[in-house]
Amino acid sequence: MSSPAQRYAQSRQRTKYPRVTEFQAGYSFDLDDFQIQACQSLEDGYGVLVCAPTGAGKTVVGEFAIYLALAVGQKCFYTTPIKALSNQKYNDLLQRYGPANVGLLTGDNAINPHAPIVVMTTEVLRNMLYVGSDALLGLGFVVMDEVHYLGDRFRGAVWEEVIIHLPDSVRLVSLSATVSNAEEFGDWLIEVRGDTRVIVHEERPVPLWQHMLVGSRMFDLFADTDPAPDDADGTASHDSVRVDPTLLRYVRDRMRTADMAGPRHPGGRDRYRGGPGQRWRPPSRPDVISRLDREGLLPAITFIFSRAGCDAAVRQCVAANLRLTTDDEREDIRLLVENRTANLAAEDLDVLGYWEFSEGLQRGIAAHHAGMIPAFKEVVEELFVRGLVRVVFATETLALGINMPARTVLLERLVKFNGETHADLTPGEYTQLTGRAGRRGIDIEGHAVVQWSPEIDPARVAGLASTRTYPLRSSFRPSYNMAINLVSQVGRDTARALLESSFAQFQADRSVVGLTRQIARNEKSLADYENRMHCHLGDFAEYQDLRTRLSERERALSRKGVSDRRAAVVQSLEALTVGDVIRIQSGRRAGLAVVVDPGTSPIADPRPLVVTEDRWAGPVTLLDFPQVVEVLGRLPISKHFNHRSPAARKDVASSIRNLQIADPQGRRRKDRNGTADDPELASLRAALRAHPCHGCHDREEHARWAERAGRLRRENDALRQRAEGRTHSLSRTFDQVCALLTERGYMSPAAEAGDTITTAGRQLSRIWSESDLLIAECLRSGAWSGLNAAELAGVCSAMVYEARRDEPPAPKLPSGPLRDALRDTLRLWAEVSEREAEHRLPLSREPDLGFVWASYRWAKGDSLDRVLSSMSDDGTGLPAGDFVRWMRQLLDLLEQLARADAIDPGIRATAATACAALRRGVIAQQL
Repeated sequence: MSSPAQRYAQSRQRTKYPRVTEFQAGYSFDLDDFQIQACQSLEDGYGVLVCAPTGAGKTVVGEFAIYLALAVGQKCFYTTPIKALSNQKYNDLLQRYGPANVGLLTGDNAINPHAPIVVMTTEVLRNMLYVGSDALLGLGFVVMDEVHYLGDRFRGAVWEEVIIHLPDSVRLVSLSATVSNAEEFGDWLIEVRGDTRVIVHEERPVPLWQHMLVGSRMFDLFADTDPAPDDADGTASHDSVRVDPTLLRYVRDRMRTADMAGPRHPGGRDRYRGGPGQRWRPPSRPDVISRLDREGLLPAITFIFSRAGCDAAVRQCVAANLRLTTDDEREDIRLLVENRTANLAAEDLDVLGYWEFSEGLQRGIAAHHAGMIPAFKEVVEELFVRGLVRVVFATETLALGINMPARTVLLERLVKFNGETHADLTPGEYTQLTGRAGRRGIDIEGHAVVQWSPEIDPARVAGLASTRTYPLRSSFRPSYNMAINLVSQVGRDTARALLESSFAQFQADRSVVGLTRQIARNEKSLADYENRMHCHLGDFAEYQDLRTRLSERERALSRKGVSDRRAAVVQSLEALTVGDVIRIQSGRRAGLAVVVDPGTSPIADPRPLVVTEDRWAGPVTLLDFPQVVEVLGRLPISKHFNHRSPAARKDVASSIRNLQIADPQGRRRKDRNGTADDPELASLRAALRAHPCHGCHDREEHARWAERAGRLRRENDALRQRAEGRTHSLSRTFDQVCALLTERGYMSPAAEAGDTITTAGRQLSRIWSESDLLIAECLRSGAWSGLNAAELAGVCSAMVYEARRDEPPAPKLPSGPLRDALRDTLRLWAEVSEREAEHRLPLSREPDLGFVWASYRWAKGDSLDRVLSSMSDDGTGLPAGDFVRWMRQLLDLLEQLARADAIDPGIRATAATACAALRRGVIAQQL
């Protein structure tokens, strides 16, 4: 029973915050202090930034903003970063407020858009602000869920655009995962949005235990008797934790029995030989899942940073006859899967792997990754939340907003591919992934498990689990579309001032202080280095300058030699014909080969299709030929030769081996860079030898200090440039963007608000794409005029698609008008890139032709099976989920072209026809 003082305090709160009291009464549980504090701040008239760990209940604050808006007769927009999250939130609010009060806008869907509550993706709201949509009238609140997405390097700028451009009368409710610089972000919000309260909640709603699985044994990671002490993300600091000594002893014993120099298993998982008959093997996935099940640690999410690895894990568990469901549950799962996929065409089910997918689900096991079609992922999510799927093997994309908490999260590795290279997980990524563990209201504790292997040190895991480093960094920069829209609305001067108020500029200005301090420290060291390089024979700085210029000239001549050699290699490859026998000079396929298709392209480097003497067939690239290709002989190749036929390859390989090659080792031309005949190089060498310091006995010692001084001087110059570049950096970039747009005819030189945007500029203002300027150039130049619907779909796909592989196979391209349009598009891209380089702007992304054939054939009516298998030389095809995802982005661009009134009516009509042609089969079912 509460005390009189507590009852008095509660009474005062009810009187002061009647809306919060009414709202709280609608929940069956008491709100946490941070939720009450945030709701009271909203009732006081403030905006709020709420930072709290995953699962802490931040969305309750967003729901109170909705409640408050309805109570005062205003609108509330609820924005999310991804369509799946928008759909999920729409369904939640639909149940609470009814269909008359809730709408949805995601680009794919427009349901009741004039409702007082509208859920939408952030891009939709950004576009509304730019076009001055009437839907903004009466808007009182905007909830920005997952606002930390503004750090996303591809889409983050959208969040800042919305925050900056929202009318002052709109109160902003920003909901973020825990970030280590919440106060800095809050300071910026106060600066640009006015009164904003920052509420940081650092306690996880469910305590998180950290473990390591070593073989079949489970250990606590930390020696503490309680879960890792709470920090901002529910973990602990380095100084307050100690790795469990029992774990360390056991790992040391295991390491003694494993030879670290052992061979790497060809399947990619490490196996190490120890003593006689000893070999370290990772525990099998079925055994690991069975162990978690026995410990009562299911449901679990196992993060495997590979789509193929996730699918393989499901197959392994099925092959091991692992079952985690009862007969009744199996029947429930089967019925739900059939119901949710009933709209998929029967002929597509085999292509999509439906039967294997369903079998795994009925056993309580599933994969979840971007290679799956949305319908399959949504089925997994629903079954997991309902407790019918007990184990999900997922890539890290599952950690981005989808509501799928588990009792346990298991990490097989601590390395993932970041888009460019394989890199160690950061503490922030580790926190984001393990934050899924522990279901509020269901579990009394969550569990994070790292699976040990010889390359994983428990101390390193402890460091990841105990470090609070998840800073929010702005990725904002002015785009062409943004510049056009801003200038058309408010003029160039006001637009520049708006950009100066971005979070990116706010962070840049703060960082200049630290750079200035570093420059001062370097200057002190530089003075010491210059004293140490002093030479009694002469000016050693002058001598060092000669050495530097000499090295730079040698490197320049070397680069020119490489460039000339590459051009010669390309020319020699282009001259090849069918039947030419050549030598592949490097790489795995080094050796003799015969050309069966020259592989020349008018818009790309040649990639001859060859058959080698060891019967391999496939395309070769410039990387396989460091030197000019020489024809060593000829073989007759049938016009109907099929390089996929093993028998045909065997016959050709035998003919290659029997051919008399004059130079079996392959001739090499001398690599001359022209250094011997270069007069500038000769002059520098003579000046160096004539300098008095050249004869100093301590010359190399002086040179070492001179090189250090040179490096430090260059570092200071770079630091000064960074400091100067960060001050007003965005406004300078904006000026460069405007200069390029003026030069290209998109805006007039005066560029004040109003009629200074040209017809081409109005086209650009309605194109929201990473390739916005290039698309506008193609439209304006007529490069895409006269194309039919399938051809327009093909050329537009090059604007949105990005291959996942570093070296994709040579793209298959239709002939005729589409090929001509692609050639013109690439020519315009090169022209635009050249102008961007002159204006010191980031270069526009090069069009990627890897999706052209698939989008063209799909628009022409080809089957899903044929289209997917056409995406690779080996017939493995494109994952269906990727196909749907890229097709969605292609449809988004085509719909923009179809709706934009400033665009040529012929292209608008063709774009609308293309949309209709693409929106069929599995694509129509996933929109």
